[in-house]
Amino acid sequence: MSGRSRLFFLMLASVLAVGCGSVNTPAPNPAASAYQVLTVSDLHFNPLYDPTLYSALVAADASEWTAIFQRSTVTRPSAWGADTNYPLLAVALASMRQQMGASPVVLFTGDLLGHNIPQMFYTGYYNTSQYPTPDATAVAAMQQFMDKTLAFVAAEVRADVGNTPVIYVVGNIDTYSGGIGPDGTFLGNNAGTIYTQFLGGSADQQTFLSTFTSGGYYSAQPVGSNLGVIGLNTNSFVDGSPTNAEAGAELAWLNSQLASAQAAGQKVWLLMHVPPGANPQGMASVTPGQLDENNVTMIWDAGYQSMFMQTLASYPGVVTLMLAGHTHMDEYRILPTGDVLEQLPSISPCFGNNPAFKVLTIASNTLMATDYQSFHYDLSSLPGQFSSLYTLSMTYGAQGTLSNSLTQLYPQLVGNAATRDTYTNYFASGSTAINPSSNTPWNPITSADWPFFACTISKTDEPDYINCVNTY
Repeated sequence: MSGRSRLFFLMLASVLAVGCGSVNTPAPNPAASAYQVLTVSDLHFNPLYDPTLYSALVAADASEWTAIFQRSTVTRPSAWGADTNYPLLAVALASMRQQMGASPVVLFTGDLLGHNIPQMFYTGYYNTSQYPTPDATAVAAMQQFMDKTLAFVAAEVRADVGNTPVIYVVGNIDTYSGGIGPDGTFLGNNAGTIYTQFLGGSADQQTFLSTFTSGGYYSAQPVGSNLGVIGLNTNSFVDGSPTNAEAGAELAWLNSQLASAQAAGQKVWLLMHVPPGANPQGMASVTPGQLDENNVTMIWDAGYQSMFMQTLASYPGVVTLMLAGHTHMDEYRILPTGDVLEQLPSISPCFGNNPAFKVLTIASNTLMATDYQSFHYDLSSLPGQFSSLYTLSMTYGAQGTLSNSLTQLYPQLVGNAATRDTYTNYFASGSTAINPSSNTPWNPITSADWPFFACTISKTDEPDYINCVNTY
């Protein structure tokens, strides 16, 4: 793993039973001109937010966890700098249920599990405040506990969204080992839960298992035969990832899926967790104008990123929506192909952002997004509820498809200070909180480092990104 990739993963890590019938697949009303789709990312549930519950959680089945959490003395939602606890999970799911309306599908772009659960589990397992070296028995117990955590959250989501299919992709924290993404053991142990609780009848079970257990990716048809939804495991594309060897097979599979969709006249929605391009928060110590290949922090391996872009370019117009998560911030990226990757905000406030999710508006005839509304939980006003933060079209005067609106927004962000200030505020979902450890705002965008964030929107390839920052 390269130094900059290791920095990327360490930065993220340091701040930091089931049994239902098949999920029914409701289709949108064909007579409607548009419909809503609920999207969520980076939930990062931490079941050990109250250490006094450790023994009870370990001893109980996941189906019994709700009652255990409800007797905790911790009743306030998580604060900035912490992952999602049960009070925040409960209010977030209740709000999503309220706002999803007739959404025919829920799109979940990864990181269901909280940061550092293995470490917290081992300190409880050995009853020590120091991080111990686990033996094989402890490792097996940790894996079982994490499987129960995933099963619990999946069941809670299912209870709140009813029969609506949930298309979920694996995040880099959805793993037994740090922030590098899942291995085959994790995928195999949890494939049944993910299929039964999330996908159900929206994907063929055997086809799903064949690709998900081998590489963490799959396709589904949750809203009818005219649309395929592809869930990628882009953790394998990250520069220096231990699963890089699997990326080539995944990209070849993606090419075949897009080719089949094009031949059948279908459209595709593409979901991923880790986005391509730069990681602007990984270059906080770099002075704009002095960026070079030695201090730039890119996310994907350059070769895999090039292959991905070439694949997209080979099937113009097939992909009508592209979503990612991972950064926890409300942002987007304009790809070299002209496609726009919408990055969803997180439920977890561990990076100082307010918890948030989005509801997209989809045009029935084109299967393209045309607008979205963001809902956030203002953690400065506890206790409270999720409420509407902003609507893209109303805030920026955007019209047309989401991709066109966001592409046209970029020059305004560059040239208009007021528009840029609005974007900066919404970047952290309205959070103006101060990080107590540094006595500076959690929101990473400042006037000094804005070029790093602006160029992340407009430039995905490393040389173009470096030039953009240095000449901004």
